[in-house]
Amino acid sequence: MERRSLLKNLSAAAAVGAVTNLGGGRTLSAEAASGVVRTMGNGGPLAQAKDAARRGMPPLKITDVKIIATAPSGSNWTIVKVETSEPGLYGLGAATHQEIPQAAQAYIEKRLKPFVIGKNCDEIEDIWQSAYLQEYFRSGPEGNDALSGIDGALWDILGKRLGVPVYQLLGGKVRAAVPLYGHASALTQSALNDQVQAYIEKGYQVVRIQLAVPGWSGYGVSGAKTSAAVQALRPDGVTPSPVFDAGRYLTTTIGMFEAVRAKFGFDIGLVHDIHERPAPNQSIQLCRAVEQYRPFYMEDPLSPEDVGWFQIFRQETSAPLAMGELFVNRNEWLSLVANRWIDFIRIHQSSVGGLNMCRKVAHCCEFFDVRTAWHGPNNVDPVGHCYNLHLNLVTPNFGIQEETFFDEKTREVFPGTPEIRKGYIYSNDTPGFGIDIDEKAAARYPYTKDFEDRGNDRMLDGTIVRP
Repeated sequence: MERRSLLKNLSAAAAVGAVTNLGGGRTLSAEAASGVVRTMGNGGPLAQAKDAARRGMPPLKITDVKIIATAPSGSNWTIVKVETSEPGLYGLGAATHQEIPQAAQAYIEKRLKPFVIGKNCDEIEDIWQSAYLQEYFRSGPEGNDALSGIDGALWDILGKRLGVPVYQLLGGKVRAAVPLYGHASALTQSALNDQVQAYIEKGYQVVRIQLAVPGWSGYGVSGAKTSAAVQALRPDGVTPSPVFDAGRYLTTTIGMFEAVRAKFGFDIGLVHDIHERPAPNQSIQLCRAVEQYRPFYMEDPLSPEDVGWFQIFRQETSAPLAMGELFVNRNEWLSLVANRWIDFIRIHQSSVGGLNMCRKVAHCCEFFDVRTAWHGPNNVDPVGHCYNLHLNLVTPNFGIQEETFFDEKTREVFPGTPEIRKGYIYSNDTPGFGIDIDEKAAARYPYTKDFEDRGNDRMLDGTIVRP
């Protein structure tokens, strides 16, 4: 009754331009009284906001899905463009499957495109879940990369439609920019030291170090070749190929850590990628030997097929372990995280289904103090790097991000590609992912090869080595 009486008095005051006495010496002008009447009559600002949220945005439909294949930097990138019923509004997603790009592209064209056309763009979770189950024999990289392309484009559309960066949709920034690690790799220790020094001078706090084994093959060092003398050590009948020897690799890598620490001390973080090549017990020996040099982490000490060894790893060494760039299924990483057997998750975002899945991975890892270090070399396209960037900006348990340098050709094709300065990558804070694609420019850089050739290294006796 008091509320109705107050509204009646306020309405009258507003109508005649009077000043209303509210009691206790308080008065209200006619203009203010009119505003109060409107607010109270409509249930107040909170009620109005709730009502607007209930109404939601008008439906926006997926009208087309387009595949854009381009290779401005030499890598085979697959970009998905999802078009909508609002003219000119589209989103971009990352579906790059560097090894066999045609497989993911075919899955998009033949299966996902017909499945999603006509669906509401804002039903991101339902589209992800239902599309994931359409594959039935699921959790393969081809289907996951295809799904990642659709999923990322829908996040991009939602951000553009609301006028905010994707990171705002994920909870907002917890850091101003994302720290990166650089790649130092060389044929000699002296050349490697020079590269580390250059990164330090640029402001990088973490550097990945890889050193060639003289005369032998290894991972991550351009120009490392197997010598004729090593080829001569092989048994008769073995076809010439790059030759990897785990024992020599361990000796070289331990010496590399010792030399870098002697030169630069302990102020710079050091990452090293084992890349699953040695046997599990050899990787344990290596990690235990370099503990004294306090690596930032040792990457991929095992293959996905050997994750059962991680319990033994944790018992045998305190060296920080990073794992996961080849994971495609949650069951590959879940036990490692829940049991605290790894320190960093290294997932390649598109290969597990994209941003929608990886935000859940990051949240799960947070509860077990496992940090993120998403895979980010050149076989992640620029849109995929935006997945990494926006998720890194909002993740409290972020660890480090792998750097890729974006050349001028890439920036020509992808306007809005994130900027890198002083060892950090920055968002441009524009709606969506903040990146676009120039389709005419993209067409000028077609694929120069059909697939990524891997798996050529072998042991002396001819046994194949994991890549």
